[in-house]
Amino acid sequence: MAKIVVLGAGIGGVPMAYEMKEMVNNDHEVVVISDSPTFHFVPSNPWVPPKWRTPEELKIELAPVFEKKGITFIQKAATQVDPENNKIELADGSAVEYDYLIIATGPRLAFDEVEGLGPEGYTTSVCHVDHAALAAGDWEKFMENPGPIIVGAVQGASCFGPAYEYLMILEAELRKRKVRDQVPMTFVTSEPYIGHLGLGGVGDTKGLMESALRDKTIKWVTNAKVNKITEGMMYVTEVDDEGAEKKKHELPFKHSMMLPAFTGIDAVRHIKAEGLINPRGFIIVDEHQRNPTFKNIYSVGVCVALPPVEKTPVPVGTPKTGYMIESMVTATAHNIADELAGKEPHEKPSLNALCLADMGDSGIAFLAVPQIPPRNTTWAQQGKWVHLAKIGFEKYFMRKIRKGISEPYYEKMILKFMGVVRLK
Repeated sequence: MAKIVVLGAGIGGVPMAYEMKEMVNNDHEVVVISDSPTFHFVPSNPWVPPKWRTPEELKIELAPVFEKKGITFIQKAATQVDPENNKIELADGSAVEYDYLIIATGPRLAFDEVEGLGPEGYTTSVCHVDHAALAAGDWEKFMENPGPIIVGAVQGASCFGPAYEYLMILEAELRKRKVRDQVPMTFVTSEPYIGHLGLGGVGDTKGLMESALRDKTIKWVTNAKVNKITEGMMYVTEVDDEGAEKKKHELPFKHSMMLPAFTGIDAVRHIKAEGLINPRGFIIVDEHQRNPTFKNIYSVGVCVALPPVEKTPVPVGTPKTGYMIESMVTATAHNIADELAGKEPHEKPSLNALCLADMGDSGIAFLAVPQIPPRNTTWAQQGKWVHLAKIGFEKYFMRKIRKGISEPYYEKMILKFMGVVRLK
């Protein structure tokens, strides 16, 4: 009997464990290691600060659902992955050995790379549900004495959708409270243009998102490098298309949420063994999601190393959207099952990009097949239906996690809510 360990229990890790268990049944052991007792539905975090959701609504206790599925759950933090000895060292001094390891940890949030960035500095975050809960407290204080808001993503960031969402959700909430006229809003981003999204744009995301910001009288600064943040002030250098300094900005704020760059988590980014990670600590994988050096290690999700889509004046990363992660999960489950049966891995993830970006009372959906251009399908559309679709999908996804059901969540969502483009 092989021991298959999944490190991480988020958007990638939990479906990975479910699908892996479906593939191997009780012939092999599936183990999940996570530092958190709960699953968090990260896509809904931007709804927490204005109290459109509570943190508790976005959490699911993992032990009961894993027990029902026959999956072993170890709720401890991993301190070191040791690929040369096929084991994971844990914070309590114990270790877990594995025959196959699937790294699905998500990222480390690199707030330390910009002075004053993050919950321990002067900006908030919606990258983690606990950060979003802290942002809710900051938002309530802000509402007692409104003023300028800055939202965006710093240099090296790779996940831009939540920044646009948070910006527009706050804008809708301010209009609802009838204080929008008291709050100048600015979007500051490392993207070369609005709607780039780390993907070189998808369809007319540039036009759609610029129009949305103009319609809401929101200013923006692109090609932006955030130099430092102090209490109530953000210092930004805007560069031109060649990367040369164009303008320096000193932007005051009373509330700010800036997405950080990501790295691999500490348990992998400090390992001495060569061939597992890139310089940022992300897991190197081949076309089958398998590490080329340590062939019993696979990886799925945000912790996977993907090159930037294109060179930009200010560095931006490549996002890993939910549909892409789902395809990584399915390919990995099939490939490990093949290896256990004495076959070579053959499944490849589709790596398509799908995003439903909530805009408060509307939304923008886009689809890129494949994610990296040139593409077979490029599609973007705006409407209230996107906002409603995201609400519906949140309920759908959470129900499946609670019930321990393994199925293609995102593809079913596409067919149910979009009904426009069918992926194969």
